[in-house]
Amino acid sequence: MAKSKDSLARLRCEECKTVNYFTTRNKKKLKEKLEMNKHCKKCKVHTTHKETK
Repeated sequence: MAKSKDSLARLRCEECKTVNYFTTRNKKKLKEKLEMNKHCKKCKVHTTHKETK
């Protein structure tokens, strides 16, 4: 099943500000923005990634 552009969320590293991950979310159920601890390929450490527009 293809992901629609409406449900896609870009996750950006808080340290180096690069977009590393794309994920989906249900905007009707989750009103706040996503925040995850993920591995950044540029920083080479686990950092906080927050959802951007």
